[in-house]
Amino acid sequence: MSSLAELRQSRELMVNLTLRELRSKYKRSFLGWTWSLLNPLASMLVFTIVFQYFLDVEAPPGEPSGMHTFAFFLLCGLLPWNFLSNSINASMGVLVGNSNLIKKVYFPREVLVVANVASWDVALLLELGVLSVALLVAGNFVIPWLLPTLLLVVVQSIFVIGVGLLLSVLTVYFRDIQHFVGIFLQIWFYATPIVYPLDFVPRRVRFLYELNPMVRFVEAYRDCLYNLRLPPLLDTLYLVVVAAATLGLGLFVFARLEPKLAEEL
Repeated sequence: MSSLAELRQSRELMVNLTLRELRSKYKRSFLGWTWSLLNPLASMLVFTIVFQYFLDVEAPPGEPSGMHTFAFFLLCGLLPWNFLSNSINASMGVLVGNSNLIKKVYFPREVLVVANVASWDVALLLELGVLSVALLVAGNFVIPWLLPTLLLVVVQSIFVIGVGLLLSVLTVYFRDIQHFVGIFLQIWFYATPIVYPLDFVPRRVRFLYELNPMVRFVEAYRDCLYNLRLPPLLDTLYLVVVAAATLGLGLFVFARLEPKLAEEL
């Protein structure tokens, strides 16, 4: 609770650090923030060709929307995954990358992780905005479902901040964490129904499979944007509990390891 209180008191610092992250993200890049849209579109194109045309994976029709387009089905899961992956990868190096600042002046170090995640939140919101326009053009009236989608972004951000706090401070003490997480993210990607429908998972392992919070996050985003319906209440409660527990764990571990942070850096 004291960590959360410090974060609330450091709102101005958090905003400034977030703006710094946003300005530096595509600094000296000709296309700038256009890359935030081109990267998921390129991934969508590759996965669509491989999974729809080579492996003959069909997107299930949206219920009750009737949407039946693999590219939209894929993007509804790919965008929240990219947010998770990008935030985690950047969070692992955020303390090491700001070592000079940490060693010179005291401030709540958690702010660095929160600002990093917030900068990727901006990218996610831009991508979801473009996807929503494309869905509207295709006939999927997503406007009433944008508010539930924004609430999902908030819950996922809490979850990602918790993971980022945990991994960022562990990386300072154990640099091999970065290599391990890179492998784990590849496994996690294919253990989440992003490029294939959930129905492909056998019923006998479905319970264990759905313990993966990203399964329910991806399905919740698809419910709002692709199917045009609210996610199941139990799934939403599960995500809220997991996000809160992950944030609590991240804050706890961060607080325990922070006192020797400057020394280790």
